[in-house]
Amino acid sequence: MLVFGFGFFFLFLRRYGFSSTGFNLLTIALGVQCSVLLEDLLTFLLQRQSQGGLKRIAKAVVSMTAVVISSGAVLGKASPVQLMVLAAAELAALHGSRALSAAFLQIPDNRTMVHVHLFGAYFGLALSSRFSEPSPRSDKSKRTPKSDLFSMLGTLFLWVFWPSFSFVLAVEVRGRAVSNTYFALAASTVAAFVLSALTTKDGKFHMAHIQSAVLAGGVAVGYAADSIKYPWIAMILGLLASLVTILGSYCMQRCLNPPLKIHDTSGVHFTFGLPAVLGCLAQVILLVVQNWDTLPRLGTLVLTHIGAFCVTISVASITGFITGSILKLKVFQTIPVPKYFEDQFYWEFPHLAVGF
Repeated sequence: MLVFGFGFFFLFLRRYGFSSTGFNLLTIALGVQCSVLLEDLLTFLLQRQSQGGLKRIAKAVVSMTAVVISSGAVLGKASPVQLMVLAAAELAALHGSRALSAAFLQIPDNRTMVHVHLFGAYFGLALSSRFSEPSPRSDKSKRTPKSDLFSMLGTLFLWVFWPSFSFVLAVEVRGRAVSNTYFALAASTVAAFVLSALTTKDGKFHMAHIQSAVLAGGVAVGYAADSIKYPWIAMILGLLASLVTILGSYCMQRCLNPPLKIHDTSGVHFTFGLPAVLGCLAQVILLVVQNWDTLPRLGTLVLTHIGAFCVTISVASITGFITGSILKLKVFQTIPVPKYFEDQFYWEFPHLAVGF
């Protein structure tokens, strides 16, 4: 999912194909190692029991999901050196956020992993605010039918294998988590096509809407996938997630991002951030409904989950802003704005292919 799915999902820039897939692989290979070392360090400092090899790698790969999402916000604007520093810094912040939630809110270690989408999206947004905006007249950031086709291939790969992501994160009923994730993805897919046709002038489908909104249901349902008892609840959540994604893309790109001077290259805010916020809200609502008869326990559960949400988004935003400020130092090989979204700045081309 990370190497192939996200590698092709970010392959929509017309002149940034080699870098999208190659740097994604480099970041993941380095980040998994860093995550394992950080996990071992926390295990030693907190005197916890060490976990087996496969489970350790699985947790490291899930943690890397946050880094990959954040790198999408600065896609085409960060150098390989900056991406490697980004991976190490964000993983340290993510593990710190999880440790805070586990220590002060008594949330189980496995449960803190569900916040990776939320953390990655808002870390990336804060990070992107420190990078210079590209020229609005540049055509290198535009899409082409060929690049959109490759990006859709990554979306399809992620869509098919997203239930396995919920299987890894689920603590209790894993079969239910997988089925609920599928129903949410299916509902968000249908809603994405309907809403895309309704929001375009000529009633045609917009490929960018489909690529982002079909995954929104999987992001939103991840917080409560193993506690949803009826498929219709997962379907409604998937529909709402798709709605939030498509409407959020209009609001963010036209109303919010320009005043804040945030250029979110891959739209990680409305693809992962807003559905993750919706998932947190749905998790709290389900807790209230399912534990209505135990009011003292209900208040504790609700405050605990709201506290974990606040800790995650606060740590992500603060550390993302600090990391972005550090990465702007010249020692990290800052890319000049005219060289944004350009493969030829990094890769050798024996000959310039016609039509590149």
